[in-house]
Amino acid sequence: MTFDLVTIFPAMVQAALSAGVVGRAIGRGVLDVAVHDLRAFTTDRHRVVDDVPYGGGPGMVLKPEPIFRALEAVRAARGEVTVILTSPQGVTFDQAMAARLSRVGHLVVLCGRYEGVDERVRARVDEEVSIGDYVLSGGELPALVMVDTIARLVPGVVGDDASVAADSFGRGLLDFPHYTRPAEIVVSKRAEPGVGDDAEVMRVPEVLLSGNHAEIERWRRREAVARTLARRPDLIAEAALDEEERGLLRELVARQKAE
Repeated sequence: MTFDLVTIFPAMVQAALSAGVVGRAIGRGVLDVAVHDLRAFTTDRHRVVDDVPYGGGPGMVLKPEPIFRALEAVRAARGEVTVILTSPQGVTFDQAMAARLSRVGHLVVLCGRYEGVDERVRARVDEEVSIGDYVLSGGELPALVMVDTIARLVPGVVGDDASVAADSFGRGLLDFPHYTRPAEIVVSKRAEPGVGDDAEVMRVPEVLLSGNHAEIERWRRREAVARTLARRPDLIAEAALDEEERGLLRELVARQKAE
């Protein structure tokens, strides 16, 4: 899959892309990610990409011409692309959108800045996307969030496809709890290792130590449904539950009512 990111802070984006799962996938050639400095598409000696808004008001607005030139350059080199603008006015990004975009093949992400972009840019954009109802300094972090989330769904990026399938939101459920060694630790109430008057023993659930894979699988399913019901009940109605999970949900709801 191919990504082209257009930003006025290319070093910020490149640093994040050099590490982790995405960085390794780029190194193996599974992902093709290019970062473009918007200032490279200006024509004045000061490489100006913004200007004051017509009608007055605070802040600056990204000019349309450098963005249009950047898109033309990407299309000339890559062919047809899907263009996304990071914007607090956009549709909220979620796992379903990530899955859809992972099948597109080639995405261009325009990183907004300042008060936003000249409205005429939106005529050349396929989708406006937000990562949440809060304000960031610019679109670089949302762009990186989208690349990371979408890339994980591209075959070959994550070594274990089963791990991706089991991720939170993969089927509309949060993930089940995870534990690793040691099976038992002693921790003070101040979250520091060691034995003291306020120490407590924290153990891994016995079922995970049992070696009974059928019981472990059922426990994980139950915990995933229970955690989603407790933390994100809004997800339950749309979750792709199988018959066993629906049965577990009924049990949990009945218990909640009884309590």
